[in-house]
Amino acid sequence: MSIIEAKGISYSYRTKYQTVHAVKEATFAFEAGKVYAITGESGSGKSTLLSLLAGLDLPDNGALAIGGTDMREKDRNDYRKREASVVYQAYHLLPLLTAEENVMLPMELCGVPKPERRKKAAELLARVGITEEKHGKYPKMMSGGEQQRVAIARSLAAGGKILLTDEPTGNLDSENSKNVIDILLGLAHDDGYLVVIVTHNPEIALQADAEYRMRDGVLAVKQEGHVS
Repeated sequence: MSIIEAKGISYSYRTKYQTVHAVKEATFAFEAGKVYAITGESGSGKSTLLSLLAGLDLPDNGALAIGGTDMREKDRNDYRKREASVVYQAYHLLPLLTAEENVMLPMELCGVPKPERRKKAAELLARVGITEEKHGKYPKMMSGGEQQRVAIARSLAAGGKILLTDEPTGNLDSENSKNVIDILLGLAHDDGYLVVIVTHNPEIALQADAEYRMRDGVLAVKQEGHVS
């Protein structure tokens, strides 16, 4: 069953000198339990497409539906709070909060009681391989790979099953990159998440269930069925 379905969506924005047609009539359907890689050169429209999937922008034309409901009809703030989350290259952890507190924050915003928040945060941190002695560490006391894993745990905290990632391994070495991708693959294939990865890395794209390539705002399936 498709969780995200787009039919002919387009999006343009103006700079000081020109109109940029960032996404042009994109049509696709993304299912739960799968990893989708979106590849392409810088400026091809990948991050703009991810912003549309996150509800940060709305398409100018076409229809974008989440769980059968058009994005225009959704409370987009609530959508990002409870249904979908974004993991960025730069982690974006709050520096004055510990790893545990960073993961607890989305649950606090959703009104989850504190004892339940703490229990679930511990479970999520363990899920991404952050050991208990590091739950009380601040981001600056952790490696880049650890910070990104905390960011993934935080993105799962509110319970949404759509995980949108923008170059999640861009700041990581090869070992930490592998750890993060293994986590994302496991979340999709073992836990039923819909995972979208925007990446320049062809090795990551090869591990996805389907790869879509963007060029000048046009999205096309490059290959499907990478992972059995």
